[in-house]
Amino acid sequence: MRHDIIVVGGGPVGAAAALALHDQGLDVALIERRAAPRAWQANDYDLRVYALAPSSQQLLADLNVWDALAAARISPYTQMKIWQRDPELSLKFSAADAGRTQLGWIVEHGLITATLWSRLQALPCHTQAEIEAAQFDDDGASLQLRDGRKLQARLIVAADGADSQMRRLAGIETLSWRYGQRAIVCHVRTEQAHRQTAWQRFLKSGPLALLPLADGRSSIVWSADDALAEELLALDDAAFCARLGAAAEQVLGAVLETTGRIGVPLQLLHAREYLAPSLVLVGDAAHAVHPLAGQGVNLGFADVQTLVATIVSARRARRDWGSARTLARYARARKAHNLEMLALTDTLYRAFRPALPGLRAALGFGMGAIDRTAPLKSWLARRAAQA
Repeated sequence: MRHDIIVVGGGPVGAAAALALHDQGLDVALIERRAAPRAWQANDYDLRVYALAPSSQQLLADLNVWDALAAARISPYTQMKIWQRDPELSLKFSAADAGRTQLGWIVEHGLITATLWSRLQALPCHTQAEIEAAQFDDDGASLQLRDGRKLQARLIVAADGADSQMRRLAGIETLSWRYGQRAIVCHVRTEQAHRQTAWQRFLKSGPLALLPLADGRSSIVWSADDALAEELLALDDAAFCARLGAAAEQVLGAVLETTGRIGVPLQLLHAREYLAPSLVLVGDAAHAVHPLAGQGVNLGFADVQTLVATIVSARRARRDWGSARTLARYARARKAHNLEMLALTDTLYRAFRPALPGLRAALGFGMGAIDRTAPLKSWLARRAAQA
């Protein structure tokens, strides 16, 4: 069976890529190694959440899924406060700084995935499908599935995550390292309301984020060195709430309740190339960043937007939209932007490490200085709204 494009990977970035390309009149199929996500249920709360930037919201609106997300459960946030030593000296961003009504929206992974998949019914989707072999050349690609089926396409879009099988099969190397940290993720109820504010504190052990949820709770993303992460995961709920409240300097008062916790290993990864013959990488298959900037899925959605725009432009000009020359335009644009974000997040991570106490102190004072510099604050706010 032959298609124009096969997207490998059915997470939010892969599903968005498949829909966006399909909406441009291309024959698109999707391959996902797991079962299709079940329909979203209001009583299901996913610990994994995304802080969507306005650029990502626009993509989802263009895909005709944003209204469904908004009708279900999303949490807009209008402020962001970042501090290191004292919440009163925090660096504060408001939506007004970026000329917007919201800085972003907190949306659960399960909700966004299920909503995107509800539109994928118009496409051929091969779920629980294992790829055994792949061949790539300048004229197209073929995939051999474990069940014996063979699929062909002019272009493969690899959206199959940081451990991308497609990237490995194409022989694309990566630059990567593990941070020796895990992100502790859970939802908590606090004494005070979150006030549609995203909070982040830089601790010696790593950044701690409190993100506002629609039901009044906060989503916690606490990046901690492996030893501390093991300790935090082993605590009972009461002890964990006490530790979290102290770490957050009671910025929302006492932490009253917590859900179960999970720990996610953290790494930096960047593909040396975004292209191979008849293959292009998007999302975590191309890059993975530390979560301190909250930009992971936004970078992936921006990849999708740039890729679609590149292909559409080539088709209108009657050029070969699947050629290396055409797709190199996508790769150049996104590689430069993503490298900038990887460098920024890695530099911030290292700057606040205990080994650099003088720099940590300077950065703590610097947050207050930035907060008092209106033009710089406005630029940073606008930059944070884009991926």
